[in-house]
Amino acid sequence: MKRKIVACTIGNCVHVAGVMNFLSIAEQEGYDTEFLGLTLSVDELLKEVKIKKPDYVGVSFRLTPEPLNNILKELKGKIDKEGLRDIKWIFGGNEPAAQVAKESGIFYKVFDGTEDLDEVIAFLRGNEKEEFEYYPQDLISRINSKYPYPIIRHHLGLPSVEDTVEAIKKIAESKVLDVISIAPDQNAQSFFFEPEKMDKRLDGAGGVPVRRKEDFIKMYEAAQRGNFPLLRCYSGTSNLIKFAELLKETINNAWAAIPLCWYSELDGRGPRSVRDAIYENQQAMKWHGERGIPVEVNEAHHWSLRDAHDAVGVAAFYLAAYNARKAGVKDFIAQFMFNVPPTLSPKMDIAKMFAKIELVKELEDVNFRVYRQVRAGLASFPSDLLMAKGQLAYSAYISMALKPHIYHVVGYCEAHHAAGAEEIIESCKIVRQIIKNSFLGMPDFEKDKEVIDRKERLKEDAMLIIEAIKELGKGFEDPLSSPDCIAEAIKIGILDAPHLKGSKAAKGTLTTKMYNGALYPYDPIKKRIISEKERIERLFCRI
Repeated sequence: MKRKIVACTIGNCVHVAGVMNFLSIAEQEGYDTEFLGLTLSVDELLKEVKIKKPDYVGVSFRLTPEPLNNILKELKGKIDKEGLRDIKWIFGGNEPAAQVAKESGIFYKVFDGTEDLDEVIAFLRGNEKEEFEYYPQDLISRINSKYPYPIIRHHLGLPSVEDTVEAIKKIAESKVLDVISIAPDQNAQSFFFEPEKMDKRLDGAGGVPVRRKEDFIKMYEAAQRGNFPLLRCYSGTSNLIKFAELLKETINNAWAAIPLCWYSELDGRGPRSVRDAIYENQQAMKWHGERGIPVEVNEAHHWSLRDAHDAVGVAAFYLAAYNARKAGVKDFIAQFMFNVPPTLSPKMDIAKMFAKIELVKELEDVNFRVYRQVRAGLASFPSDLLMAKGQLAYSAYISMALKPHIYHVVGYCEAHHAAGAEEIIESCKIVRQIIKNSFLGMPDFEKDKEVIDRKERLKEDAMLIIEAIKELGKGFEDPLSSPDCIAEAIKIGILDAPHLKGSKAAKGTLTTKMYNGALYPYDPIKKRIISEKERIERLFCRI
């Protein structure tokens, strides 16, 4: 049976926005809610309470606190007289009024407007645990403790370990972030176990220069406060499993992020051949899968960031999920990077994401669960910081259409400079407000005809690419997980991107063009968009 909450403003207070927001959240959490009205007298309120018989009564007052003293004295006396003490009374107001409410002795819970959404949800879910127990210490439990509200992730990597540790402390105390993603510098990602190979001139470039196991331990200890955020770390680009063991031991790595084809000669971030990179990345997925550690496969957006047309992005997304499942990963973190490229229209961007979701759904079962993580593409952020805040808000709102489990916040300043603690906290607060507002109701993009048409086309085109890889790999036991077959598919151009021109590992001849907000393959000689079928046929020399 649903628990019931009624609420009103009391006295001469006409400010109802806080009441309505609270009731909206309560309704999302499964409560039967009713707004009793504004400016109720004590007698009017008690009359309604006796009729409605609610489990909770919300009382709001947001004016100067002095008149509230007398109102609450009257309310307290009449609650006792009418025998209404068994009901849980809740107060919401500004900080001075909330202080008066606390001193009245009436209320089971007092909200003063400084609470975050997490605290409101915890209250409505009856969370009476100790503080650290509010915050589960594994990813899936943390997601489940908040869903349908997404948990929040942001990355952090300052030029020194000491600065990074202090920033973690500030962020944890702010309670606005659920997962801090440690970004090591490139020296650490490539040569943590071979420090003699590091170029000392590049220390701190692109992230924190972690050099010792103890550095990770310091970061973990710094996070044991506030809302006890989970920690995770970028995977290394060499010694992947050895690095994974280190992260599990020191920071209890919340999940691994591993590419399928990248961090290799394909993107120049390592010396590995594409074939060897795929094999080693598959082994790293397997290692995490065997230990029940969730895995994110960073694949699709690498193609889209290099201006591959949308169908390649969708096909790469499917291929990534397929390989994670094949490797034994149970909990798959599916990243959906919006605004890549930045000129995609919102509808076409959402259609691309819906196509990815629907294709991967066929891989889901009790042993392969998919969790949606959304984010804005870094390239979409202007360097003007105020305009960048607008981009952060825009992208966050659009991406909430996917009902994500994780929101990956990209700090609004990242196109200008690396985010410190204050900017991360500010960015997270911007996104948290957007998340809160999105639960007031959003347009239903799943019913939009343009979105539906584009989604269906992309699913068909992506499967043409997948089938082409299978055809290429005839003779292999499983072409879609064969490092040799996938590497060959890149070599001949089934998977290709304009930015790979000149690559020794890829065909690098693809041209794409933006049309009506979506990205298509393009014939620059005949100056026309070509279908995916025609593109594949040309690769196989059928036309």
